[in-house]
Order: sequence, then C-alpha cells, then structure tokens
Amino acid sequence: MIEPIGNQYVVARPVYSANAFDEDHKKIERHHKTFLDHLKAWCSCSAQKAKRIALSLFPIASWLPAYRLKEWLLSDIVSGISTGLVAVLQGLAFALLVTIPPRYGLYAAFFPVLTYFLLGTSKHISVGPFPVLSMMVGAVVTRVASDASITTESSTNLTDSDSLLEDRKLLVATSVTVLSGIIQLALGVLQIGFVVIYLSESLISGFTTAAAVHVLVSQLKFMLQLTVPAHTDPFSIFKVLESVFTQIEKTNIADLVTSLIILVVVFVVKEINQRYKAKLPVPIPIELIMTVIATGVSYGFDFEHRFNVSVVGEMKKGFESPITPDAQIFQETIGDCFGIAIVGFAVAFSVASVYSLKYDYPIDGNQELIALGVSNIFTGAFRGFAGSTALSRSGVQESTGGKTQIAGILSAVIVLIVIVAIGFLLEPLQKSVLAALALGNLKGMLMQFAEIGRLWKKDKYDCLIWIMTFIFAIVLGLGLGLAASVAFQLLTIIFRTQFPKCTTLANVGRSNIYKNKKDYSEMYEPEGVKIFRCPSPIYFANIGFFKQKLTDAVGFSPHRILRKRNKALKKLRKLHKQGQLQITPKGFICTTDGFKDSDEELDNNQIEELDQPINTADLPFQIDWNADLPLNIVVPKISLHSLILDFSAVSFLDVSSMRGLKTILQEFIRINVDVYIVGTDDDFIEKLTRCQFFDDEVKDSIFFLTIHDAVLHVLMKKDYSTSKFNPTQQKETKFDFTINTNGGLRNREHQVPIETKF
Repeated sequence: MIEPIGNQYVVARPVYSANAFDEDHKKIERHHKTFLDHLKAWCSCSAQKAKRIALSLFPIASWLPAYRLKEWLLSDIVSGISTGLVAVLQGLAFALLVTIPPRYGLYAAFFPVLTYFLLGTSKHISVGPFPVLSMMVGAVVTRVASDASITTESSTNLTDSDSLLEDRKLLVATSVTVLSGIIQLALGVLQIGFVVIYLSESLISGFTTAAAVHVLVSQLKFMLQLTVPAHTDPFSIFKVLESVFTQIEKTNIADLVTSLIILVVVFVVKEINQRYKAKLPVPIPIELIMTVIATGVSYGFDFEHRFNVSVVGEMKKGFESPITPDAQIFQETIGDCFGIAIVGFAVAFSVASVYSLKYDYPIDGNQELIALGVSNIFTGAFRGFAGSTALSRSGVQESTGGKTQIAGILSAVIVLIVIVAIGFLLEPLQKSVLAALALGNLKGMLMQFAEIGRLWKKDKYDCLIWIMTFIFAIVLGLGLGLAASVAFQLLTIIFRTQFPKCTTLANVGRSNIYKNKKDYSEMYEPEGVKIFRCPSPIYFANIGFFKQKLTDAVGFSPHRILRKRNKALKKLRKLHKQGQLQITPKGFICTTDGFKDSDEELDNNQIEELDQPINTADLPFQIDWNADLPLNIVVPKISLHSLILDFSAVSFLDVSSMRGLKTILQEFIRINVDVYIVGTDDDFIEKLTRCQFFDDEVKDSIFFLTIHDAVLHVLMKKDYSTSKFNPTQQKETKFDFTINTNGGLRNREHQVPIETKF
C-alpha cells in the first residue's frame, strides 16, 4: 500500500524475494514464442494481411487517393520545377565524380524518381545523385576500369583507347549500381533494414566529412584542368595531391578563375539563402543562374578554343539503349557494392526520418530499402549510376513547398525536357563550372568539422569514433575506410562493456535509495554488508574484470580465504587426531610446541581439496575463523557476512560468464558470506534455470526484487540469529521497516504470529 503525504510517500509491503513475490502474486507461466511460431505467423495468409502487404509494397496506393488537389498541387508544381533545375545541375556535376561523361548524370537524376514515386514512403526526399555515393562509385570505376585499360592501351590507337576506356567506365558504373540495388532489394525483402543501426550519427558525420574532402581533392583536376593519373589504393588521396602539386605550373588560368568566381558567388548566395530563409519565398536558384551565365559566356567568347578549356561536350538527345551488367564486375566489386548500398540507404533513411518527424507521418525502413534497391537496378540498367538523396536537393524540395512525391515526378519532367530537347545548350559549359557547383554543395558536410568540439564535450567515445572514421576514410579510401570505421565503432562498444564502471553502493538518508558511496557525504552502510553494482552485461570478455573489481570492493579474495581456511582446518584436524589439541570454553589449548607442517606439502598434496567447501562435521567443535587459532595458525579475518549484487543493469549473461559467476558465488558461500542478487528480470532467472545454474550451494532463493528488500532481509536474518526468544513461542518479534515522513528509516517492533514470519 502506498500512502502519499505531501511530496513524500509511505510504502507498506512485505520484504520480497523473487520467489516469494511470484508466489504471493500468482505469477503466470507464459509461453514465449519460438522461431517456428514467428515463421508460422509470417507465412499465414488472410485477406486483411494481403491488403496490408499490398499497401506496404505500393505506398502510393495509400497517399495518392488522399491527395488534396486544390491545396497541394500549386505548391508541388513550384517545388518540382525548382528541384528539377537543381537535379539537372547536380546530375551533370556528380557525373564527374563517377569519372563518366556528364550526360549520364541526367539519367541518374531521372530514372530513380520514377520508381521511388511508386515504392517510396517518404513524401519529401528527392532521390538521385549524391556526392558521397558518386565518389564511392567513382573510386570503384577508377580501380576496375584502369586495370582493364592497361591491357588495351598497347593494342589500340589513342582515340580508340579513350573510347574503349569510356565504355568500360560506364559498364563498371552501371554494374556497380545494379549490384548495389540488388543488395538493397535483398535486405529489404528479408526485412533486415536494421543493419543501418550499426552506422551511428558520429560515424556517418565523420564518414561524409571525409567523403567531402575526397570530393574536393578529386575536383581539383577539373578546376585546374590537369591530367591526374588514377589512384585507388590506400593513401590515394595523398598521391592525387602529389600529382596535382607537381603539375601546378600547367594550370589553365581560365578554368581556375571561372571556378573560383563560381565558388565565391555560390557560397555567398547560399549563406544569404540560409540566413534569410524565413523572409525569402523560395531560395535563390544560384546554381541555375551561374550555369546559365557561365554557359553563355563560354559560348559567346569561345572559351573552348581561345583558352583551351574542357567543356561538357556532346549531349545526345533522347535516351540510349539499356545496358547489360557484367557478372565478372559483380564478383570483383561485391564488397564495394555492399558499402555503397548501406551508405546510400543510411543517408536516405536519416533524411527521410527528419522530415517524417517534422510532418508527422510514418516511414518504413524495409520498404525504403526496397524502393532504393529497385531504383538503383532500374537506373543502372538505363546507364545511370547509384543514387540516394542529396541533402541540398531534398532541402529545396521541402522548403519550396513540396507536399508529396508529385513534386518529385515534376522534377523528373524538368530533367526529361533537358534530356530530350534542350541538353545541347549545355555543351559549351566548362567542366570546371560543374566542379565548382559540386564543391558548392559540400559546405554543409565540410562544416561538420565543428562536431569534434561538441562531441568532445558530450561524449569522448563518440568524438573518438568521429575522428577515427575520418582518418580511416581519408587514409584507406571510402570502401575500406567504412569497414574499418564500423569495426572500430563496435570495438568501442566492446571496450565500454568489457571495462564497466562498477561501483559500491550505500544507503542515502536512511531511506530506500542506494547510491555510489563516493558521491555523497552522509551515507549509511550496514555493518558487514557490501552492495556491489555492475552497470553492463556480463559475458566472456568481462567476467575476469568483474571478478577483479568485486575482489577490490570487498577487500579480499574469497578463493584465497577459502584455501587458507582449508589449510588451517587440515592442521587442526591433524592436531586433534594426535591428541595435541584440547577445547575449552575459552578456546583452543595446544599441548605441544613441536608441530611442523610446511605450506609446500599442503599445496602439493591434494591441492583440489583446498578449493572444496569447508567441512567440520567430523570435528567435535565449531571453528570461529575470526578468532585467534593455536600455534600461530594465521587465517585472514573478514567482517563481511552478506554481499548484495545489483544486477539491474545486467541485460544478459552468456554461458562462459555463467560458469565464472557461479564459481565466484560458490567461493563466497564457502567462506560463510551470504550472496544476494537483486534487480534482475524474470528472463534472466529463467535462463539460469535452463542452464542448470542452481544446486545445493547456489540456490534460486538468492534473488530479491530490490536492494532494499535484500538489505532488510539481511538485517532481519541477522537479528533472528541473535534473538533471545525461544523458537517454540507462539509469538515473536518481527521488524517492520518503513519510511518516516521525514525521510528517515523507522523500525517498529510489533507482535505477529509465527506463521507470518519472513
């Protein structure tokens, strides 16, 4: 019963062990579903389930009938046009990161929108090229295509070699895209979209920042118009920088000046858009404005021939025929494709989650995997490259009023117009302009360096993950860097659980609250009672650390005490057998001074006996191990009689650590220290029962609901053991501990029938 008194409360209830609580409250034995039960439920079929599956596979069937035509159409049209213009420019720019002709970037900006419109669950993200993914695909393209080009350079002329290399790069890019899509589709169908949880925010932030640096370095050759050989192995970024700086005198000044002007203008206007976004009806489309101006100036002044600048070149009207992926490339790039698939999904899902929370609608991670997978397969088959969602493009779609994926379809229409009708107008555009536009979209990623300071103040481990992820991705490349980063992140989790911050607890304010005894000045620790808390799971890697910390907390090794007592018992038993030991009410009297028995003999003969429980049944006397023993037999004295283990934060226990824990409990029990475990859930105890953890020494009665229950049980048990009452009396004293209204611990004595004693 709980009685509220002002801002305090009084709780009156019995002291409960886990067994007593289950018995008093009639615990229900529940049947836990097995894997077979879940499989049967998954394979079952009904009309309602079929409808639910159909709606989940095609979310458009849910939101399109509810589309508010009059309210939303105008906003979606404005958003679609704005997003489409940005998608055209980003498609052209990000194609340079893939090291394929820019026109294929338009395909990558067009095809994924069509499939995502049907299958996606987010209403606001704009799917298509993303600089990090483009960079990852480009790294694979450079490695695989350069390996193949070595064998063809010697047998063909220069023109044919360039054409073959371009075709080979396109084949690699599309094959990688298709395989990445297949991986995403498979993960979605198997309902294992949870893999993205292994990419923490710190890891994603550090990885995308490193990718932005890779993008920056890769675009230097276009901004300076230098011929830089392909490097894909670890330390490639440093080799690219070395190539750039050794050729710096060959820089094309026209490209450099143009790209710097574009960069400055884009950065300034983007800052204006960010600062005055509340006052601007729509963001200023600075990329479009600068592209139109740069194209006009390049065409009017004939930059291509006058200054020998590199331009976009031929933009074929219409679509090219689909391409068949290469199975051999699948085998060579499956590891890279898995990383591309995971990163693409992680970025898209994180952005979609932000908008779903903002506008209060659900998204399905597994369905997003299916949508992105089908989109990449479809895009790769039609000569596009892997995509996800660009943060800036999705921001444009949302900030200009986009309500649904109708805006996405309209943006695809804008891209379609460029592909089939007006793409040729972009032929004079300098590649350095596209490189500058690509870098202009990296501002947000590069600003993530500020995360280091914030993370250092909040969590040192997260800060370390960010830094190491950045270093791995820079040094090893994006593919190997991602794998190394995930491994390092998991290692930090293992490290944190392997070395938990175990603490010794004590009572605060004589109440039912127990805190770290080092944190408060007025603490109450019952005499002979030690309360030890472990704040992590206990498993094979940290059971040794747990044992060491527990030994440090109690101040002695129970195993050492047990051996010392058994050694002393053997000596006392030998003395008694030889008649050299007499027992008086005041203690032992030894009648000889010549007894000698070396520790070496005891250690070497039947060493296992020293680890067994202390057995004094054959002796006519009891031994007080805290009293003085004869013949200067020294056994360490201990004042501890009860040990309480707080396992409220121990979520699981594996089989290896189970053996170690049982050994620890047995060692304490064998030296007459009662051990109690508190705060565990029922599943924990059920697992111990299944694994035959309990026996005559370690019993299931050691479990209590709370620390306070265990402490009160210890106090009552100690009082009963010293009680002067005759156990045959019909009445005896029972201690009822309750909490006073002033926060103190009150002990009330009252007479209760013997049947109700704890």
